[in-house]
Amino acid sequence: METLVLVLHVLSALALVGLVLLQHGKGADVGAAFGSGSAGSVFGSAGSANFLSRTTAFLAVIFFLTSFGLTYFSTRKTEHKGVMAAPPAQEKSLPGQIPPTAPAGKGAPAAQPAPAADPGSKARDVPK
Repeated sequence: METLVLVLHVLSALALVGLVLLQHGKGADVGAAFGSGSAGSVFGSAGSANFLSRTTAFLAVIFFLTSFGLTYFSTRKTEHKGVMAAPPAQEKSLPGQIPPTAPAGKGAPAAQPAPAADPGSKARDVPK
């Protein structure tokens, strides 16, 4: 269904661009630009809507409806929850490196105690 709406969206966008480029603009004639012409002037009456303008309006409605449809489909997807919903990545050790949770045994260095923080230091304020 989403593919059908996407194809309809692209086709209506292309047809809309083509129809807009085919139409004769109000300000196309320099002499009629400020009212010296007849009904097609910028400040004159608009005239009646012809087939091209009605088709353009219909395609614009189709374009907006398919835009809303694609927005609806994109918010209803459950496969992709975004970057923030992914579990945190596990820390991997490099080859030859002792993992931090490995017990001290034969060939492994003994765990060093953490240095004591200075009483005036703010090192204890850091959350763990």
